[in-house]
Amino acid sequence: MTSFTFFGGKGGVGKTTVSSAYAYKCANAGLETLIVSTDPAHSTGDVFDQEFGDDPQQVEGVEGLSAMEIDPEEEVEEHLQDVRRRMGEQVSAGIVNEIDRQIELAHQTPGAYEAALFDRFIRVMRDHDGYDRVVFDTSPTGGTLRLLSLPEYLGDWVDRLVEKRAQSIDLFEKAAIGEREARRRAEDDPIIAHLRERKEKFEFAKEALQTDASFHLVLNPDELSVRETGRAIDQLSEYGLDVSGLVVNRVTPEPDDDENGRGATYLRKRCANERERIREARESLSPPVEATIESRVSEVKGDVLAEVAAELDIPME
Repeated sequence: MTSFTFFGGKGGVGKTTVSSAYAYKCANAGLETLIVSTDPAHSTGDVFDQEFGDDPQQVEGVEGLSAMEIDPEEEVEEHLQDVRRRMGEQVSAGIVNEIDRQIELAHQTPGAYEAALFDRFIRVMRDHDGYDRVVFDTSPTGGTLRLLSLPEYLGDWVDRLVEKRAQSIDLFEKAAIGEREARRRAEDDPIIAHLRERKEKFEFAKEALQTDASFHLVLNPDELSVRETGRAIDQLSEYGLDVSGLVVNRVTPEPDDDENGRGATYLRKRCANERERIREARESLSPPVEATIESRVSEVKGDVLAEVAAELDIPME
């Protein structure tokens, strides 16, 4: 049984609806389930009519289901504060103010969000004891791909940092004391120890994503959504991550045969276009279409959420 299930896709396709419905289905099948929103535009709470925070909270009225919404801004701040603390322990008091200034600048730099969210992401995966299934409602495709690619790239990057740090220690010691026994060795250096700890996290995440996770992409039956989904499949494959299946969401229901008004004519043409896009997705994209979810008139929550869950033919094993 895969422990982690990810739902991704372009913005606005209905990832939260699908991931929430799948989590609901898992819980009703007897799996202790946690749904985690990593999308900055949280809406999991809207689905369940309940506010969620950074810690898992039981979903009211659904036995075996908990939810949490990770606050990206809070994670960035916590991540940078940890960097500030660690750096402050390693440098002289004279440059602490400069470190603080650089930390403040780093808050808005590209990659700060991904690095902070990745740390929280790993903590959730490591601390999932007590849950049979953890369902991730991810940010739009670009952010998800950057997040999932981190283990592939950061492992090698840390190796290079460790090598450079060890060289700098060696050169510093030789310049300071000549050929006498070094006061510091790379093996005892706290910065190198921290870098190696980071690499171990990346290795854990990489293995978990490749061996204990399944990936599902949500799309709408339109040309742009199908094309972007194809690009996402290719990019995930480059990171050694295979997409298990596709969920086509917001499919327009067809009018009854005896309906012939202007609205029915419009719906038939729209449905024909959508069916063509679904056919294209089935034929041109490698993962199977696991479900097609029709649009609902009312909000997807409560009994309607249960209906959507029943339409999801996604394996739970």
